Amino acid sequence: MNKKLLLIAATVLAGLYAGGAFAQGNAMSFFISSVGSGKGGDLGGLAGADAHCQALARAAGAGAKTWHAYLSTTGGDGRQQVEARSRIGNGPWYNAKGVMIAQDLTDLHIGNNIRRETGLDEKGNPIKARGDTPNQHDILTGSREDGTAFPAGEDRTCNNWTSSGEGSAMLGHFDRQGGGYTSWNAAHPSRGCGQEALIATGGNGYLYCFAIN
Repeated sequence: MNKKLLLIAATVLAGLYAGGAFAQGNAMSFFISSVGSGKGGDLGGLAGADAHCQALARAAGAGAKTWHAYLSTTGGDGRQQVEARSRIGNGPWYNAKGVMIAQDLTDLHIGNNIRRETGLDEKGNPIKARGDTPNQHDILTGSREDGTAFPAGEDRTCNNWTSSGEGSAMLGHFDRQGGGYTSWNAAHPSRGCGQEALIATGGNGYLYCFAIN
């Protein structure tokens, strides 16, 4: 009887590992969102973007952690400047397969392991990269390469993530491909803030999501 129970337990554990439940529920602390807001750069501000990351994590079994989107906002005209690097915790961060993305903030911004093979969504699935159809390697960040915000008057945040029309957002290439634009968080600005503009630029309104605890 005991041997039978052990066999059943081993089978269940093997299924959990195969399905990624351990990686997603326990170790996962980084993912690229599998979907965007559907409204281009209008994410409902930082609060809306964080809620989006949290909902996707919850659906993947990692909702016990607190999730924030890697996004900066621009100050000036009464608006608060926020640095993406200051709102995502201290690491280390792992993808849904348990692969380390970065040890800490310094590692994240100097030598991280975000690549085509490791930039997975919350379910552990790959994101379409350069060379795929369609190419969706652009990730919204609104940030400079060191994870800080652009200065006031140089909006690269689609009006602090509330615009789905005019404006522009700084984008990163999670696959590190695209001519000379290989930065994971500051490759080039979008053509606009509408969903069609983001798609035409080479993305789909995806976000980098990090667990802060």
